[in-house]
Amino acid sequence: MLRNILVIGAGKSTSYLLDYFLEKSESENLKIIIADLNPNHISQKFKDHAHFEIKMLDILDREARQQTIKEVDIVVSMLPAFLHIKVAKDCILFEKHLVTASYVSDEIKLLNDKAKDKGLVFMNEIGLDPGVDHMSALQFIDKIKEDGGKMLLFESFTGGLVAPECDTNLWNYKFTWNPRNVVLAGQGGTAKFVQEGTDKYIPYHKLFRRTEFVDVDDFGKFEVYANRDSLKYREAYGLEDVLTLYRGTMRRVGFSKAWDMFVQLGVTDDTYTIENSEGMSYRAFINLFLPYSPTNTVELKLRHYLNIDQDDIMWEKLKELNLFDTTKIITLKNATPAQILQEILEEDWTLADTDKDMIVMYHKFGYEINGEKKQIDASMVVVGENRSHTAMSKTVGLPVAIATLLILNKKITTPGVQIPIQKEVYKPILKELETYGIIFKEKEVPYVGYNISTPKN
Repeated sequence: MLRNILVIGAGKSTSYLLDYFLEKSESENLKIIIADLNPNHISQKFKDHAHFEIKMLDILDREARQQTIKEVDIVVSMLPAFLHIKVAKDCILFEKHLVTASYVSDEIKLLNDKAKDKGLVFMNEIGLDPGVDHMSALQFIDKIKEDGGKMLLFESFTGGLVAPECDTNLWNYKFTWNPRNVVLAGQGGTAKFVQEGTDKYIPYHKLFRRTEFVDVDDFGKFEVYANRDSLKYREAYGLEDVLTLYRGTMRRVGFSKAWDMFVQLGVTDDTYTIENSEGMSYRAFINLFLPYSPTNTVELKLRHYLNIDQDDIMWEKLKELNLFDTTKIITLKNATPAQILQEILEEDWTLADTDKDMIVMYHKFGYEINGEKKQIDASMVVVGENRSHTAMSKTVGLPVAIATLLILNKKITTPGVQIPIQKEVYKPILKELETYGIIFKEKEVPYVGYNISTPKN
């Protein structure tokens, strides 16, 4: 008898997820139902396969959604995060396990007791970041504790970047994930972390000038800016007494300083709309944020406003984006500055068909054992194949797929709303990920404590 897996949403992150299910479909006796609002873009190899069924599903159509969920054994939701709750409530109603790659929302947390009562596994945060970061961190932290060590420092950084051979712009960056998330990064709150036992805060307008630098073997130097809230992982990781806890996002050196120009200009703001934005030139858009002058050009006003010289690489980065072009036209109606900036950036930063992306993850574990302070650094680098089979889709989709099968096979059984921090979850998943080339290389380095850089003048 076939076992039914429902995958809701077949976007960019699902290529490796669906390939994994295809690979396992016969040996594991699986039937995979792919439900998407626009199923036409789904690969023909799935449409022609006997173990797959493709169907059109509007997630807002309650009757169709519930009828689909009711007929399967487990649900994988690859929808935008805010839509997971609709699926989760139906999974409670029809007693189905649920897997997502998204952060656990407060709404889904409230379903914990009901999921436990019905013996349902609601596995969340089982993608890359969050996901692989949790599992790989806990593997090292648990081992250090089991050996008698006391954790002093934990830092964790992740970046979705472009592979070196496809790095063709001055920003050393292309979109490998949701562009909107990149444009809005760091907004909505102050970055919080703990440094040598003292809580620290970085407001948004200073975020991209406070960076840490990391060298990754064979791939060079990267910079890191702080994620919004590192402190929420103290309890989840069992690091309540750790002296330093810091999580951040990785970019190539120089990106953050350049991005800060957009922050200071105000074009990353998503809280208001610009009337008559449709048809406006890029040049006119930039001029909206600059002082009026009857004589100075937009270029001169912007250089004065940002205090950058004409021969500065920062200026070259701005020019590369055609920001002063009168023929480049915005197509969005009544859009926010952030939405307009995203449209401008997508023109230059979208992966070409043959481009390869790259995922970099880097952990630092500082600890004390037998009176001696030590540090282990662990790094993972994954390079994508092309625009459809990206490193991002691999490192997000494979953990989701592996977890789904482990739950279906009753290898993961602890019920309730959870993230992958238990050994029954992370050990088998990390082991299988290694067979797909998702491997951490570790090295012992001198313990250096915390070394985030100070703002530059």
